Amino acid sequence: MLSTGLPQGSVPKLERPGPLRDRVYGALLELITTRALQPGQHLVESELAGHLGVSRQPVREALQRLNTEGWVDLRPAQGAFVHEPTDAEADQLLTVRTLLEAEAARLAAVHAGGDGVAALEALCAEGEKAVAADDVDAAVALNARFHAKVMELAGNAVLAELAGQVDRRVRWYYTPIARQRGRQSWVEHRELIAAITDRDEQRATELMRQHTEHTRTSYHARQRA
Repeated sequence: MLSTGLPQGSVPKLERPGPLRDRVYGALLELITTRALQPGQHLVESELAGHLGVSRQPVREALQRLNTEGWVDLRPAQGAFVHEPTDAEADQLLTVRTLLEAEAARLAAVHAGGDGVAALEALCAEGEKAVAADDVDAAVALNARFHAKVMELAGNAVLAELAGQVDRRVRWYYTPIARQRGRQSWVEHRELIAAITDRDEQRATELMRQHTEHTRTSYHARQRA
């Protein structure tokens, strides 16, 4: 195990087509958002290059891009570190997420058909199984897929594009509280599905607002603990 501290089997394979620097960027971003690389962790170019089986140059380029996007902090004479989000950053992002997803829930209640509702129910069932098995990684991934499906059912491409811009950061903040939210998160998903099925726009909006607010308050509570 190298001092970068990556869990066994956590390093993505660089098999997708495209420029190497983009593939390295994608791999490092995935490691950060899943918290295989923890906030505040020192990122050593040579060690990351060894993990990914590449030279140091694409790693350096990827770290510079991640720094520009706020995922990594480059400190003079110290090197690169995974960014540690402040309470204010988390609050601002999760507040925006609440606005976007509440509107998506309302629109989903207007537009979703039987197939869409069935897809939400299937994802919810998978999520409940993941929680029962204490599989946090699967629960986080399924939570993201559930919310993405609601956004898809909303049928608003601009709204979906905006939500996509914050999706990775939402996963980043949600991962450390996934176990804490546990089954209750999926109970709330079930309630939302019922509102969408009934085409109750107001209820769907309020349920999604409450659901995303629970995530925000749970994150802040964890930070204070």
